[in-house]
Order: sequence, then structure tokens, then C-alpha cells
Amino acid sequence: MRALTLIRTGLTRWFLTLGLLLGFAIPVQAGDIAPFIGDYLGSAEVVDVDGTATPRDMSVSISETKDGFNVSWATITYKADGRVKESKYSVDFLPTDRSGIFSAAMRRNVFGHAVQLDPMKGEPFVWGRIDGDVLTVYSLFVDDQGGYELQQFDRTLAENGLNLSFSRLRNGEKARSVETFLQKQ
Repeated sequence: MRALTLIRTGLTRWFLTLGLLLGFAIPVQAGDIAPFIGDYLGSAEVVDVDGTATPRDMSVSISETKDGFNVSWATITYKADGRVKESKYSVDFLPTDRSGIFSAAMRRNVFGHAVQLDPMKGEPFVWGRIDGDVLTVYSLFVDDQGGYELQQFDRTLAENGLNLSFSRLRNGEKARSVETFLQKQ
């Protein structure tokens, strides 16, 4: 009887230890996004590699979702010839097993699970990172010749808003950059 009690006690301790270990292995939850939640507006002069500047209005909305968070952003570009171009993007992010790193959930697979897009098909590979007061979103594109474009959006918490720093690299060469302040609405 004593042997059976010792076995039960040992198994109970083993399962408790396993439960604690698994509890610590749970990915960082979207709670880290809380300081970034909100709607932000701003404008900037986007500088191309040739030095030309184009005015843009920008907005970003960051919100919590059931499983993570969403970043939606839009830009309105005012061309020199009077044309106006508007671009809108929205990406859901899910926690990964790596602290502070989030995968993009940009489409559903045949089983209904959120998955990344395929950069080998010309689709962007997107991921996010929260490092202290900086939320970074990366987008990697592979072109038809096997070259790449990497976009990086750093959104840093600031008093009454976010400091946005955007850069685009093509095959290791800087192609475009912008830095501006986005006012929290």
C-alpha cells in the first residue's frame, strides 16, 4: 500500500511539474500590444533614393483580436501631376513560441487555420515584433528574378502618439524611407 501511495505522489508531482513547465512555455499573449492600441494620423514627405520627396497622409489603427492583434494602415500619396493614390493594408498577427515575435495570419488554409503567405509565389512574408516600446512589422517580397524587397515599419510609442520610421530595401540597397509622428486620435 505504501508503494502505491509513493507512486501516486510521484505521478502527481510529475504532472504538476509538467503543467508548470507547459504553463511557462505558453507564447507571449497579445497583452504586450496594449500600449499600442489606438488610431493614429499623420503626414510626411517620403524620400526616394534619388532624393525626390512625395507628400503623403498616413494612418494606422492597432487593435486587439481574439487571438492576437491587428495592424491596419493606409497611405494617401499626392503625385506631382495631381493624381492621388490611396493604399490600404490590414494584417492580423498571432503570438508564436518565441517571446515578442508574431506571425502574420493573412489567409486561411484548407483546414481553416490562419497561415502565412508564400513569398515564392510573389506574396509577402510578413511578421511582427514587439521590443519594449517599439512595434515593428516586416514584409519580405521575392521578385521573379529571385531578388528581394524588405519593408520595415517601426512604430515607437511617444507622448500622444507614435513615431513612425519606414524603410524599404531592394537587394540590400536603400530604396525609400520616411520618418514622421502619428498623432493618437
